[in-house]
This record gives sequence, C-alpha cells and structure tokens, in this order.
Amino acid sequence: MNKFFTSIWIVLITVVIGIGLRVYDVEPLKILRLKTFDYYQKIQPRQITSNHFVIVEITEEDLKRYGQWPWNRSLIADIHSKLIVQNATAVQYNILFSEADRLNPKSFTENNKLPKELKDQLLTLPSNDLVLAEMFKANGSKAILMYSVKYSPTDGRIKKPNMMFKGSNPTPWLYNFVGVVTNLPQLLDSSKGVGVNIMIPSIDGTVRSQPLLINTPEGILPGQILETLRVAMNGRAYKIITGADGVKEIYLNREIVIRPDANAMININFADPKTIEKISVSELMDNQIDFRNRIVIVGLNAAGLSQLKDTPLGLMTDMQISAQAMDTMATHSALQRDSNTNLVEIIATSVLLIALLILVPRLNVFWTAGILFFVLGGITYGSWHMYTTRNWLVDVSWPILLLTLTWTHLTFNNFATQSRLRQQIKKQFEHYLAPDMVAKLQKDPTLLKLGGEKRNMTFLFSDIRGFTPISEKYKGNPEGLTKLINRFLTRMTDVIIANGGTIDKFMGDCIMAFWNAPITNKNHATLAVKSAIEMQKELKILNKELKKEKLPAINIGIGINTGEALVGNMGSEQRFDYSVIGDDVNLASRLESSSKELGSTLVVGHNTKSKTKGFKYKSLGEIKVKGKSEKIKVYTI
Repeated sequence: MNKFFTSIWIVLITVVIGIGLRVYDVEPLKILRLKTFDYYQKIQPRQITSNHFVIVEITEEDLKRYGQWPWNRSLIADIHSKLIVQNATAVQYNILFSEADRLNPKSFTENNKLPKELKDQLLTLPSNDLVLAEMFKANGSKAILMYSVKYSPTDGRIKKPNMMFKGSNPTPWLYNFVGVVTNLPQLLDSSKGVGVNIMIPSIDGTVRSQPLLINTPEGILPGQILETLRVAMNGRAYKIITGADGVKEIYLNREIVIRPDANAMININFADPKTIEKISVSELMDNQIDFRNRIVIVGLNAAGLSQLKDTPLGLMTDMQISAQAMDTMATHSALQRDSNTNLVEIIATSVLLIALLILVPRLNVFWTAGILFFVLGGITYGSWHMYTTRNWLVDVSWPILLLTLTWTHLTFNNFATQSRLRQQIKKQFEHYLAPDMVAKLQKDPTLLKLGGEKRNMTFLFSDIRGFTPISEKYKGNPEGLTKLINRFLTRMTDVIIANGGTIDKFMGDCIMAFWNAPITNKNHATLAVKSAIEMQKELKILNKELKKEKLPAINIGIGINTGEALVGNMGSEQRFDYSVIGDDVNLASRLESSSKELGSTLVVGHNTKSKTKGFKYKSLGEIKVKGKSEKIKVYTI
C-alpha cells in the first residue's frame, strides 16, 4: 500500500511539473511541439490543386542582362506593363520603392560636362518614378506595394486602409511596431494597395506563419499578403471581427472571410515549393504567358539581394513564403490551434496518467507496456487524423513524453519494489523455509501478505527439558554449549522445513514453528504432527551421537495446536518480523509446557487431532491451562 501511495505522489509531482511546463510553455517543449508539426508537413505536405500564384523573380541571369540592381523604374514599368497585358489579376511587389530612382533623367543634368541643349531636353522627360506611377494607374493595373517595418517612427506618408471593426479593440493582440518604411508618395498613391511585408520566425528561427494585421502609431495596417488578396478579390474595405480572446475573422468583402489565430497570424499550411511556378524576368519578357486569374509576386532571388528563410519544408524565398501563405488563405486550409486545445491536452493526459497509476502497480510489465503502446499509438493516430482531415494541430510530443516518463518511472519503481521485496523475503525466510518455498514466494510475493491476515493454522512449540543441568555441565565452556544447542536446533529445523513448516523464531533452546503460512497448505495439521514424530526419531539419532562423544543427552517436549491466528508483517516493510499471534498460538505453547507433567514428549490439542488421519492417538485426558476457563482435551502418539 505504501508503494502504491509513493507512486501516486511521484506521479502527482510529475503531472504538476508537466502541467506547469505546459502552462508556461517553456522553450524546449514549444520547440519540440513545433518540430512535431513540421514533421507532419514533411510527411504529408498540402496538395496545391490550382495554379493561382506565380513568382516572377529577378535572378542573377537577369542582372547580367539588364544591369546591376537597382534597376531604373522604367524597366520595372515595362515588366508591370507586360504583366497587365498578359492579364495578371494582381501584382504584388516584394520590392520597396522608398527612394527616388537614381537613374531619373533629371539626375543626369547635374553633370556639368553635358551640353545645355541636352540638359534642357532631359528636363522635359518624365522621371522614371513617374513613368512607373503612371503604369500603376493604368487600366487593369492592380499593383500592391509593401511596407517594411522598422524600430523608429515612420518617416513619410502611409496609405490609410479602409477598415471597420466589430467587437473589442484588437490592438492588444497584434504585433506592435514603432514605424514602417514607406514608398515614394507618387508610387504609393498610384498603387491599388499596400501592406506590411514581414516574416516573423518562431522561437527556433523557422518561419511558420505571417501576420495579417500589425499595429503602429499610425494605426492598424494590413499585411501585404492580405492586401494582395483584397485587391485581387475587388474588396473595398476590411471588416475585422474580434472577441474577448483576440481576432476571430477578417472579411475581404462580403463573401471572402479569413480566419486567422487570435494574434491575426495565419499559420501557413506549406506545400511542396516546387508546385508553385517560378519564372525569371527574362522568361517573362521573352515569352507570351497568360496570367489570367493568377496573382503574380515580383521579387529578388539573386545572390546578395535576397535571403532564404527556414520553413518546415526547407529554405524558401520571401516570394515563395508569401505565395504559400496566400494559397493557404485562398483555399481555407490554414493550420489551426487555439487555447482550448492546450486545456484538452492537459485534461486528457492527466486522465491517462491516472489510468497508468492504477494499472502499472497491478499488472505485469508486458501488459502495461502493451497498454502504453496502444495509448501512445491512439494519441498519435488521433493527432495525425486531425491534421490530415481538419488541418488541426494537436500536440502529441508532450503527452507522449510525459506518459512515457511516468510509465518508465512507475515500472522501474514497481520493479525495484518487487526486487527489494524478493530480497527481503529471501533474507527473512531462507533459514526458516525450504528453498523451493522461498523461491515460490520470491516468484509470487502476493502469496505473502505483509499487512497481516487471519488464517487457520497449526503451531508447534519445542523446548529442551532439563536445560539447566546441561548448561551447568558446560560451565566455563559457553562455546561448547552454543555448539550443542546449534547442533540440536539445526537437526530439528531441518525436519520442520522438510515437512513444509515455517520457523517463526528461536527463543534460546525453544523452537516455534507454524504451518499454512506463508504458503497455503491444506494438510498443515498432518504435516505438523508428522514433523513432531520425525523430530523425536531425529533426536534419538542425535543422542546416540552425543553418547559416543560423551556429551549429555537431550530431552524435549513438543506441543501442537490448530486454530485461528493473525499472521503477517508484525513490523514495517523496512524491517519486519513475519510471525503469528493469537490465542491458539499461546495454547500450543501451554501444551508444550504441560508435556513434562503429563509424562509425554508430544502433546497434541483436540483441534489438531480432529484435522488429521492416519495417526494412532492416545488420550492424555483433560488438562487446565493458563488463560482457559475450561479444560482442554489432549493427546499423544
């Protein structure tokens, strides 16, 4: 029982620590959980069934063809014109136009070596920035520019988004930034939309989500990916629905709704990056490509001009991540996980821990290992099923880790306790039971009920008669007396053990033994009487040996009784004395004491006689013993 409660306390401590770690979401657990979800996506990435997105990237080959970066804005205008002509639904620029084009015609007039006529002619030409702005204004043009966040106030003008809010103030739930880097005013005004382009990595540096809304001193700004979808869907304004626990829904128009997490983040459900088409600027300019019903993302992918980001499916460019995020939103396949999921995981895991606590101490290791394997398999399957069918992320790493650690500890604790008990049993009984009986107890310690139990048993007391005269002969030779007593006790003990008896204790020259515990034996009375008979025979043999050695002979008295007694651990698990107590035990001792007066070596109680067959009993009459009001019928053989 103490072992059981010790296990309970250990598990409770483990659960409290485990729940505390989850509540505070410590970094190692968070990373483990995120890596588990990444592994899901690696095993089964999202399947892209359409080609709504295409990336036009500026490569190193393009730089060789069109010159070093930054290109003049007139070339960007040509690229945009080509995309419009080829029916692009919207064009998202992952390029910041925050400074004037260094190749504007006006900039060349500062060269004093140029003729005045040429300078005057250059001044009549529109700036490259204006050319690009006019192209952005062109009919059918849907250019979406980007802001870049910074940690200082915004320097310049921003384009206020048209937003409506329903519910509580969402700003406490959003990422906050001091300011943004904006675009040239003429480009800003001519664009159809502008949003913040930012990659916010998780704690381990991996990009798994993107913000759809951020908060700045200038107000709430949309993410570029959200703004691109709004423009593509012809949405005029955002409608932001919030609740007490954060952002709930974002409407792009009346029909199109995005459901981010509470912090207005979209958890990207990544697909194989190869499924999203990529072309270079050169391929775009040299070929006729129909971009009808497709959103184009334009950005840099050249050495030194772009930086790859780590994602669950490997390294990707900003354009690839943006395309993955927008396709996730467009197909309503965002990965979902809310605060209630944590609570469910904690409750479910706690229930399973309690089940382990109950089962492990009661079943063998093979059964509990099988149960654990079944439970862990069920958890894993359930989590995988939720991911593949509902895009819902259910953590298996924490429950599996906690359950496995708890099972391991309980199993080890159970094994250690059983091992200690077996050693304890061996130490306690190896000198008082037959080796096969000790082995049986060690194999099945449940046979030994250490708390105490009432049993019908048979008890034997044996004592040396006339011990005082014998001890006087050994006066001055205590070692010799000890050897004699040990020699006698050994011979008697061997007889008792051979007949299935348990040696309770030695009290000087007295032997106390009992039958039917710890090993159950229905013939306990018969075996006790048989032992008494054989003890007398063995004593005759011993006395012959003693006579030859000119040592004093030994006479004994034996008392046997059968009845109820309490048998078991009469101490503690750390130090116990396996013994019996009860009135019928005392009676056996009284019968042994009366043997001399009755003139018989063996005195057997009536209860013992009634439970045995095959022995020729001789009545010794009725005697009065201490502690009994009525006389007791006694017998001998």
